[in-house]
Amino acid sequence: MISINIQKNIKTYKGRYRLTVADSFPAGSVTKVYGPSGIGKTTFLRIIAGLSTPEQGKIVVHGQTWLDTAAGINMSPQERKAGFVFQDYALFPNMTVREHLQYASTDELLISRLLTMGRMESFDSHKPQHLSGGQQQRLAILRALAQRPKLLLMDEAFSALDDELREDLITDLKIILKEFETTTIIVSHHAQETLGFADRSLKID
Repeated sequence: MISINIQKNIKTYKGRYRLTVADSFPAGSVTKVYGPSGIGKTTFLRIIAGLSTPEQGKIVVHGQTWLDTAAGINMSPQERKAGFVFQDYALFPNMTVREHLQYASTDELLISRLLTMGRMESFDSHKPQHLSGGQQQRLAILRALAQRPKLLLMDEAFSALDDELREDLITDLKIILKEFETTTIIVSHHAQETLGFADRSLKID
């Protein structure tokens, strides 16, 4: 179980407001987070990962306190070890596809499995600049999975994939996430993107 209760002051083109989220996420669940553009969905993921700090809040993941502003607890992103698929992919330009996965894992069997799952076997020696947008997005997903995260955060992670590839990837994702016992939180603007993947939803408005 993951328990999150946070409050963060947000400044947007529409003005200032307070992002407030309080919810519990069952272990192994996949939750779709949705709401209007600019409302703070990406900020919410960054707070969970430890990349942004709320004014007030508490995050408890499987019994371990990651954040408690009242108690002065704020674990670093490295300590939290959450898998994060960034909207802009955040790939390393000097690394090949295989090196990205080796950066996250020393398990060569898992790396080979992920390359096959993402249909990236024939691109394993390519660097990001030689990959299409969809291939870069798949690599970002595979890299996040390579560390066997107990919590996976995905920001618009299927937006560059065609329908057939997205459906195939989701099928494989569901299998491996269940195997890893990973809880997933995915931000999406489009319901179609998470169809057949998310089993619960959280609206931020």
